[in-house]
Order: sequence, then structure tokens, then C-alpha cells
Amino acid sequence: MKIHFIFLLFSLSFFHGSVVTIGNEGITETQEYSFKQKTNPFSPKASLIRYWNTKISNKLPNPIPNFFLSKASPLTPQHYANLVNLLKQEPLSANFHNSLCSTPYLFCSFDHPSQYYQSKKSTTKNDANFALYSNKKFATYGSSRLGGVDSFKNYSNGLNTNNDSFKKYSTTSTRHSGQFNSYAENGNVANTNFTSYSSGSSSGTGEFKSYDKLVNDPNLGFTTYDSSASNHKLSFASYGNETNSGSESFNSYGKRVRSGNSDFTNYAVSSNILQSSFTGYGELGTGSANDSFTSYSFNGNNPRSTFKTYGAGSISGSDTFVSYRNRANVGDDSFQSYGSKSKSGAASFTNYGQSFNEGNDTFTEYGKGATGKTAIGFKIYGLGRAFKGYNKNGVSFSSYNNFTTSSGKTVNKFVERGKFFRESMLKEGNVMVMPDIRDKMPERSFLPLSISSKLPFSSLMLEDIKKTFHAREGSATARVIKNALGECERAPSVGETKRCVGSAEAMVDFAVSVLGPNVVVKTTENVNGSKNSVMIGKVYGINGGKVTKSVSCHQTLYPYLLYYCHSVPKVRVYEAEILDLETKLKINHGVAICHIDTSSWGPEHGAFIALGSEPGKIEVCHWIFENDMTWTIAS
Repeated sequence: MKIHFIFLLFSLSFFHGSVVTIGNEGITETQEYSFKQKTNPFSPKASLIRYWNTKISNKLPNPIPNFFLSKASPLTPQHYANLVNLLKQEPLSANFHNSLCSTPYLFCSFDHPSQYYQSKKSTTKNDANFALYSNKKFATYGSSRLGGVDSFKNYSNGLNTNNDSFKKYSTTSTRHSGQFNSYAENGNVANTNFTSYSSGSSSGTGEFKSYDKLVNDPNLGFTTYDSSASNHKLSFASYGNETNSGSESFNSYGKRVRSGNSDFTNYAVSSNILQSSFTGYGELGTGSANDSFTSYSFNGNNPRSTFKTYGAGSISGSDTFVSYRNRANVGDDSFQSYGSKSKSGAASFTNYGQSFNEGNDTFTEYGKGATGKTAIGFKIYGLGRAFKGYNKNGVSFSSYNNFTTSSGKTVNKFVERGKFFRESMLKEGNVMVMPDIRDKMPERSFLPLSISSKLPFSSLMLEDIKKTFHAREGSATARVIKNALGECERAPSVGETKRCVGSAEAMVDFAVSVLGPNVVVKTTENVNGSKNSVMIGKVYGINGGKVTKSVSCHQTLYPYLLYYCHSVPKVRVYEAEILDLETKLKINHGVAICHIDTSSWGPEHGAFIALGSEPGKIEVCHWIFENDMTWTIAS
């Protein structure tokens, strides 16, 4: 009886007081009553509500918003207690991993096994059309085929984990063509490997269009690609563009090729921290084999490219790099044994490495031992480069200078329409394009503070983290973990305060530490209007539309829900009704943030490319995307 009485007092004290709805974000009295009836007071959600009420003290009632509460762990009290007990064991047991990863809305592994797809050798002209097809492995596909076209469209698009493997694809085929269109777009953690692709093939073409675009953490591998092929033409258009971190490798590419062309157009454009490796590329090629790289790693952020044994021993043929690494932000490029011992070929670099923040470029044994009329030319080449052991005969440098800022109007096509806009656009009746604000990451939840605070989270403890999630070295899960740690441990920008948080309570703590306890958290209500023209309805300025500061929180890919939060000074935050352009009916309730001081932003920031200005001269606004959020001082 005494125990029941104490529990009753606890329950009454926990649910004391009523909750008043503000707008459409809070918990209504009816919802609160339902919550009391269904939710155990010892659950993580109940604990988060108590934490919210303790830490946040506004002048007006400020109930915890539904969208924020929904991110709390759905653990049952029993599962929660079991994890806490298992955490006390040192070292952590396999039981802890199993119990943790059985938690709903955790994504412990990004390495899902795929089924294998076997195809018999085919000498017919029956074409294969793979549309809306995903996560298959192709072994011995299309070998010795005569003619025909195999097409891959909308393949593995929009998946959290993409595992595709092509082995012995189109080997020793004749006049056979492969088309990869809209392949593995909008995915998280793409693992795509091409092994023994078109080896020994004759004539025919291979096209890669819109391949792995907008992928988060791509891992693409091409091994023994197009070796000993004759007059086989390959084109890579929109390959790996706008990806986030990850790597791409080309090994033994085009070895002993006779004639044939490889065109790389829009390769890794606007990518973020992408590693590209070309090893054994175009070795011992003969005839008029020509490779061209156009718009390679353009506008990238910290791209890292390695070219090893590139074009070595080739006869005739030419390599052309146009707009290579232009407007990239720092990064590293390494050319080792490039064009060495080649004969009568040509390598041309136009608009090379005009980074707005200088990177590291190293050329070792460049054109060394080349004979005949081999010609190597650099035009409009950036500063800060190192050349070692290169053939001084036949190498020319023209317009060797540093990058100067421009208005960027000529490259608007690389910035999504509507992603950035001016404050003046937020007026009732204005029509504007809404970008794609959909969250493309796997659905996950926070862990309770008592658990997340005790889990290892540091690059110094990487091995412990990998053990916690059973992540093998080199696996997709290991890469996801390393990328998240790198982003979270990056030094803050000037004037920035930043923190990565793996629990809702930790996010509350960070927001309160920056803004004080009188805070509110906002997000855009839904994704309606994405990628369409919309009309702006009524607009409301947070804090009366005055300049204030905020804390913005953005998702980071990790096994459990992880946010990168940082302080944003000198902003104005707005709420706006989003109306359907045709019916004028409200379809969304958007939250937008306008950065008033952009003087510290880089001159090639996408906002200035899109809006045609320079740092410090304009304010820049953007919407808060789905599942991102902004904290502000309550008005």
C-alpha cells in the first residue's frame, strides 16, 4: 500500500498542471490526457518532458512541441533499464550491442547483404531494361553479347543503403551498349562496384548519366575496367555530383586500350569531401585513345583526388582536363607518374585548380621519360603548386595566376532553385520556388541522455565505437561513423559555437547554454510545396522581426539520431504560410532564417552563386528543412 501511495504522489506531481496550445505545435489538453493514459512515467518520453519543464522557463506557457517529442527514444521502461544495467559492464558485452540495436529507430548497420543476380551468357540481341530495380548483384552479365543495349533507369534510387555489384559485365562483347540513367540517386551510403567491366570488348558504348547524384557517403569502385577493349567509347555525365563525403576509385582503367574515348563530364561537381582515386589509368594505350575530363570536381568542398600511374607508356592519344578543380575549397590533388614514358601524346590542362582557398597539388614524375612530340600544357593555373621530376621539354605554363572572385552568375545551374533567397521575398502574395526540403536520411530516434552520454564518441575512441556497433574496418558503417566524428570534431568557424548532440536533453542543454532558458524551437511543418512554385501567405517575424541570434540544428548520419548544432548570430527568423499556387489554400507552415551578416562567408558560397553577390553585401535566407530545427529566444 505504501509503495502504491508513493507512486500515486509521483504520478500526480509529474502531471500537475494543464498545458495550453500555442499555434499548432504544442500538446493540446486532449493530447495530454491521452498521453497520461498511455505513457509510462518511467519511459524516455516522460523523462524528456520533465527535463523540458525543468530547463526551459518562459514567461508564456511553452509546451514541448510534438515534432521534438517524437524524436525521443521509444524504449520501453524494461528495455531502458536493461540497457542501463548492461552499460555498467566493462568491456561492453555482445548483449549490449544486441539490446541496443534492437531498439526501434536505430540504424546500427549500413551494410545490408544483397541477393545475387546471375545472368547466363547471351549472344542474342534481346535488350534488358531495368527500371525501379534495386539492391542486386550482377555476375557474368551480358558477356560475349553481340549488339544490343542494356538500360538501367531509376535503379536503387532513394535507398538508405545501396549495395550493387557488377562482375564480368559485358566482357568480350561486340557493339554492346550499357546505359546507366538515374542510377542510385538520393541515397545514403551507396556501395557500387564494377569489376571486370567491358574487358576485351569491341566497339559499343557505355553511358553513365545522373549516376549516384545527391548520395550521402558514396563508395564507388571500378576495377579492371575496359581493359584490352578496342574502340569502346565510355561517357560519364553527371557522375557523383552533389555527393556528401565518401570515395570513388578507378583501378586498372582502360589498360591496353586500342582507340576509343572516355569522356568525364560534370564529374563530382559540388561534392563535399569526396575522395577520388585513379590507379593504373590508361596504361599502355595505343592508337588514338582520347580521354577528356570536363568540369571535374568543380565547386567542390575539400575534394581529394589521386592519380597514380596515369597514361603511363601510352602511344599517341590525348588527355584533356577542362575546368579541373575550379572554385574548389581547399583539398588535395596528387599526380604520380603521370604520362611517364609516353610517346607522341598530349595532355592539356585548362582552368586548373583556381581554388578560392588554396589546396595542395603535387605532381611527381610528370611526363618523365616521355619521347616524341609529347606535349603538356597548363593554362590559367592556380598558385601554390609543386612539380617534381617532370619533363621540362614540351611542358608549357600559360597565365599562371591565382583565382579572383566573381559574381558567380554563370554557374547558377549548380545551385538548386529556391535554396537561397532574399529577405524581400518573404512578403504576402509573392511567388517563389520551394527547394526540395525532404529529409532523405533513415528514420532514427535519439537515445536517452543517460545512455548516449556513456557511449564512446571521439575519434580517439574509434575502435571502441566500431565494437559497439560491430562495424568492420572498411565497412559502410565504419565510414559513416568516421565521417560523423570528423564533422563533429571540426574546429568551429570564427565566432561559431558548435556541438554534436545524441539526445534530446543534450540539445536542450546546448540551446539553453547559448540563448538562455527563455527559448522556443521551430521547424517547417511538412514537406508540401517541395520542388514547386508556391505563394507566400501571412508572414510572422519571431521576436517581432528584430535581429536576434539562434541555434540551428542539422541531422548527421549516424546509427542513432545525431544533430550538429551551432550558434547563428545576427539573424531574423520568420514563420510563413505556404499556399498552393493554384488553389491559394494553405499547404504548409514554413520556418525561414535570414542571415544578416554574411561577411565571414566564403566568396564562392552557393548563396552568392545563386543570388549574384559577394560576402557582406547582402543578407541570405533559407528554409528550415524537414527534421532540422532552429531555436530562438521566445518573444
